[in-house]
Amino acid sequence: MSDSPPKFQASVLPGAGNPAAAQAGQAARPSMMQLVFREKGALYAAYIPAFKDGGIFVPTNRDYKLGEDIYLILSLPDDPQRYPIVGKVGWITPTNASGGRTQGVGVRFPGDEKTRVIRNRIEEILGTSIQSAKPTQTL
Repeated sequence: MSDSPPKFQASVLPGAGNPAAAQAGQAARPSMMQLVFREKGALYAAYIPAFKDGGIFVPTNRDYKLGEDIYLILSLPDDPQRYPIVGKVGWITPTNASGGRTQGVGVRFPGDEKTRVIRNRIEEILGTSIQSAKPTQTL
């Protein structure tokens, strides 16, 4: 059995971002991604409680800069609700990172009330496992 964290599904949504516009000096739209967590273990591996307002790890091979906006549609285990979040890149895991970590970015949640409700929902799902020493995609 592997010690690596469980996987989850992440996909770029159509029309997300426009790198060519950004290079031409135009404002690029935030990148849009959908994250689907089907199991609690995958959510545990991706959640980032170290960020003041919470955050989530997004596996991606796209290059991001710290502070860049990302629009997420988040689906949680056993929850039919889809949660929209506009966050900012606060963590970057590069290609070939140590410890076999997956390439991607940590998205900081904004400090608004709507996102506080989402963060509380994630922490409710994770329960006491949030204090676990099991490996994650982040810290």
